Order: sequence, then structure tokens, then C-alpha cells
Amino acid sequence: MTLDIHSLMRDLSQSRPIFHSEADFQHALAWQIHEAIPDSQIRLEYPFRYDGNTMKLDIWLPAERIAIELKYLAKKLELNFKGERFAMNNHGAWDQRRYDFLLDVQRLEYIANQDESARAGFAILLTNDPVYWKSPTIGWESTVDAAFRIHEGRELTGELAWAAHAGAGTTRGREPPIRLEGSYAMHWRDYSRLGESNNQQFRYLAVAVQ
Repeated sequence: MTLDIHSLMRDLSQSRPIFHSEADFQHALAWQIHEAIPDSQIRLEYPFRYDGNTMKLDIWLPAERIAIELKYLAKKLELNFKGERFAMNNHGAWDQRRYDFLLDVQRLEYIANQDESARAGFAILLTNDPVYWKSPTIGWESTVDAAFRIHEGRELTGELAWAAHAGAGTTRGREPPIRLEGSYAMHWRDYSRLGESNNQQFRYLAVAVQ
């Protein structure tokens, strides 16, 4: 069967418009999948071999053979929602976070194309930081992470690498280029809005990999 990730996210947003952490998001989405597909055997932090090492998938559906990787990237926000206090700190490091998200896409490609037990995957980024989805300002093409930009309407494929002038502190542990076999259009969707400030709107990007 196919997994309608947008329906799942829409339904999840009704009960959980905000999360405390990525782990909180992971657990809530897994439960939403369980409610939509009661017979699904959901696994969290499931180990897979990738590039000679073991990686852990955030969510693995063995019967459906679907892998899901999640990112929850915050801009500072403190509020109370239905009597529950949320205090999110700035994650920042946008260049490294973009790289990490696209690395998830690369890994999911590998799993879907090389591992016979997987047939599809989703890389999902949920954030209240508009810097990820808004079109960047003039001159963004010369930034160190220009290749990894994931703003609305961008299409990514092939080899994506840091600019030559990227500092070692930025690229350390993330030196290899991202290599994408498929072509992926970045289309952001609304998730929730908890107020009028720009950090009170949550949107998500879901990249489907097959």
C-alpha cells in the first residue's frame, strides 16, 4: 500500500500542532500511523546498514516496506497550548541542518534502491523557522550552502557540494557531497499556526523517495 503522508500530517496537526522535540514528533507520528493502519508493525530507531555503517531509521514499517526520516528544527518559541508549556530554543546552524536533511534523502535513496526489504521512503522536515521555506535574498547563490538550499520551488538533483570558501568548522563531519539520483521539487505545506508571530507558524517539507 502507499502511505498518504500529507493526510497523516494533516490529521496529526489537529491534535499535536507543536512538539517538544524531534523524539516527541517521532513518537506522535508513529502513533498517528498506527491509528491509520492498525495492523502495521511500526519500528522506531530501526537499524539499517548504510555505506558500511549502521544507521537508525526514525520510523520503519516492515509490512509496507517504507522508511521515514524526520527533522524537527526550531526557532525560539515559548507558549502554552491547552495547559501544556512549550519552550523551544533556536537550533540555528541552517547550513548544516539543510545538509543533514538532504543526507536523509540520500540515505533513503540508498535504502530504497539497494536494500530489497525497502521500496519507498519519506524525508520530513517540520519547522517554525521561515528561513528554510522562504525564497532567500539576493546573492544567496554565493553562500557556502547554496547547493543545499531547500526553499519553496527549488529542485534538487545530482551532486550537491559546499562552496569552495566554506570553513572547516562548518563542514567538519559533513565533508562529502550529497549525491541524489532522483530529482526532487521542494514543496512546503502548512502544518499549524498558533499565533500571529512568524515563529508561531509551522510548515513541513516531505520528500518522497522511491
